[in-house]
Parts: sequence; structure tokens; C-alpha cells
Amino acid sequence: MPVAVGPYGQAQPNCFDRVKMGFMMGFAVGMAAGAMFGTFSCLRIGMRGRELMGGVGKTMMQSGGTFGTFMAIGMGIRC
Repeated sequence: MPVAVGPYGQAQPNCFDRVKMGFMMGFAVGMAAGAMFGTFSCLRIGMRGRELMGGVGKTMMQSGGTFGTFMAIGMGIRC
């Protein structure tokens, strides 16, 4: 089966590469959103120092993983 070639001679990414790219993009967006929301919520309940960093990091990882998973599923559906 021939490989599909793009307009400038490069090969198109396969389905796994698209799903992986969707997860990475979603993870990055989720981490940014988690940083904003996590910082706000942790400061609101009075966290400081090491506890604040742990809470914000946990929120960033959770929202990054969640949003990355949904973006990967969406890219998988488009394949």
C-alpha cells in the first residue's frame, strides 16, 4: 500500500502519531488551566509554601491528564 504524501513531499502522520499529538496538546492545555485554577483554589483555602506547590502540582497533573485523555480520544475518532 503506498504511503500518502503531503503537499511538500513529507509523509502524513499515522493514526497513533495523531492520537499521541492530541494527548500532548491536551496535556499542555490542561496543565496551564490546572496551574491557574489550582493556584487560585489553593490560595483561597489558605495554603502556603510546600503545601501550596504540592496542591498546585497535583491539580496541574490531574487536569492535564484528564484533558489530554479527552483530546486523544477525539483525535482517535478523527482517524
